[in-house]
Amino acid sequence: MSEQDIDRQLVERARNGDKRAFELLVEKYHRRLLRLLSRMVRNQDEIDDIAQETFIKAYRALPQFRGDAAFYTWLYRIGVNTARNYLSSRGKAMPTISEHAANDDDEPDERIVAQDINTPESMLHTKQVGMAVNEAIEALPAELKAAITLRELEGLSYEEIAEMMNCPIGTVRSRIFRAREAIATRLRPLLGTTGDKRW
Repeated sequence: MSEQDIDRQLVERARNGDKRAFELLVEKYHRRLLRLLSRMVRNQDEIDDIAQETFIKAYRALPQFRGDAAFYTWLYRIGVNTARNYLSSRGKAMPTISEHAANDDDEPDERIVAQDINTPESMLHTKQVGMAVNEAIEALPAELKAAITLRELEGLSYEEIAEMMNCPIGTVRSRIFRAREAIATRLRPLLGTTGDKRW
């Protein structure tokens, strides 16, 4: 039995009033949801509140869960929308990716790291590149920022992102391409690359 099948069974039991079944789904996806939300919201208390609200919304929306997408994809979409609404209601912007990636050993970090040569010049250059990436991501429209975050930090497939963002897969590919191009445009002067090369 696949993970998706197990989740569907738990959803069905929860729909029929089995509170323990939904608690199992919360336990299973709570950490992953917190990790996703920490990419968008800085304050830990706010992250916990948004996660709780996400699970409440998911519980109330269980009758609408059709099962054609994985449960966690459906849950993540609710989480992303809840975080986006939270941020916009408070006039806050999403933080940049590298602020968080720099602190996580298991997540990709888009900064260029000088492997053997940690000279002051190379470290300064690395910092400048990181700042350029931050600025480029910060300047992206919300849809591009969300798509590149889900792809590069969460490692989700294009199909999963399309499910979460509720748009065609071609739109996801376009958003990620445009986000990468915007970042590359900022990096080219620092890296000394020409317009025919991305990096």
